[in-house]
Amino acid sequence: MNEVAKHYDNLIYEGQDPVHDPKPLKEYMNKWDGQLFIDKMQLDKTKAVLEIGVGTGRIAVNVAPRCKDFTGIDISEKTIAQAKKNIKSGLLRKPELICADFLEYNFEKTFDVVYSSLTFMHINEKQKAFDIVSKILNPNGRFVLSIDKNRDEFIDMGTYKVKVFPDNVSDIKMYAQNAKLNLLEEFETEFAAIFIFEKEI
Repeated sequence: MNEVAKHYDNLIYEGQDPVHDPKPLKEYMNKWDGQLFIDKMQLDKTKAVLEIGVGTGRIAVNVAPRCKDFTGIDISEKTIAQAKKNIKSGLLRKPELICADFLEYNFEKTFDVVYSSLTFMHINEKQKAFDIVSKILNPNGRFVLSIDKNRDEFIDMGTYKVKVFPDNVSDIKMYAQNAKLNLLEEFETEFAAIFIFEKEI
């Protein structure tokens, strides 16, 4: 995962921060998630929420003000530092932003909602990731996941490439079933497949 952290650190060094993208670029990124993705979380001020792969807070700036407690985890130190600047307005409590590998971090609390967009492509041990999500979700908790339809095994940045592990719909469903997460709904956007899972009681 050091390669992934370095990639996202580099984007910050280059001055890239999706929270401050112009409207056309934000609309483009919404083709992977967007307002419908957020709506499926069923947020309210009683919910504790975790984002896996929070980045600089592109989605979190719209999620954190709608819940009671917000936690974000990301492997990139530079993006977490930027997220701390971005995610602050309209919050009941200060967000907890963690720089760590999701697969290795020991969460000491549980969540009502866990969500992730464009992050699972960086995770090779996908079943382990689903098992962790199930472990940290409260009963009837929701896991809202967006996966890229792109099947390329590398992100080509021109001067370097980042290895990724493409997702597919059938495997995602299998991982969820093994982790005792029930599929409530699935749908597609132009660039993504989106799933809403619920933890079995």
